[in-house]
Amino acid sequence: MADELRGRVALVTGASRGIGRATALALARLGCDCAITYASNAAAAASVTDELVALGVRGLALAANLADPAAAGALVGQTIEALGRIDILVNNAGLTRDGLAVRMSDADWDEVITVDLSAAFRLCRAALRPMLRQRSGRIVNVSSVAGVAGNPGQANYSAAKAGLLGMTRSLAKEVGGRGITVNAVAPGFIDTDMTAGLGGAVAERALAAVPAGRMGTPEEVAAAIAFLASPAAGYVNGHVLVVDGGLTGL
Repeated sequence: MADELRGRVALVTGASRGIGRATALALARLGCDCAITYASNAAAAASVTDELVALGVRGLALAANLADPAAAGALVGQTIEALGRIDILVNNAGLTRDGLAVRMSDADWDEVITVDLSAAFRLCRAALRPMLRQRSGRIVNVSSVAGVAGNPGQANYSAAKAGLLGMTRSLAKEVGGRGITVNAVAPGFIDTDMTAGLGGAVAERALAAVPAGRMGTPEEVAAAIAFLASPAAGYVNGHVLVVDGGLTGL
């Protein structure tokens, strides 16, 4: 198991912290070389690449503005140029701009849709070209239970994350015959910087709805992603793996 991804190359977006960082490290422990992207924290990204190298794989940090339509092709190209190929794409990068729908600005709607959904599509499109040529590949899109069940105050985020699920299922049907799988994970209440900003009362209400009685960890989500990226998941395609402690009952 330790070397089941030896010789493979992954591109993990938004991997300077949280679920993305945990995913890159989980893949590295299986022998996978990893390119990671970051938006602004170069020091944190450099620290992750140091951790990757310490695990015996190659690590590459790439700055990216995913709101730029040209970023996707550039990231895939840089990954292939530096690491030789691309076998795994994990679309993890995302942001929130929360607010009730009646007060949500067009800018807050557009920014979340652009980064959380449109950028993921462009990255899939760019990565699929070399994957189709090599007739193998794994794509894992990080959605959310907000995309499965909705969430008040997050119409933009929920729409983007639901869009990822529809895109995942469509792509799975398009490329499944070429040795490529496309799946998604839908994390619930996970202990990350995104949830750290919640007030105490909000966090308590959220936890009260989770049968597991606790927040999940980035490592638990990363383990699910690593499975879907592994050879063991070769017959899992178009699936949404919910990692939410029983919150949605799915």
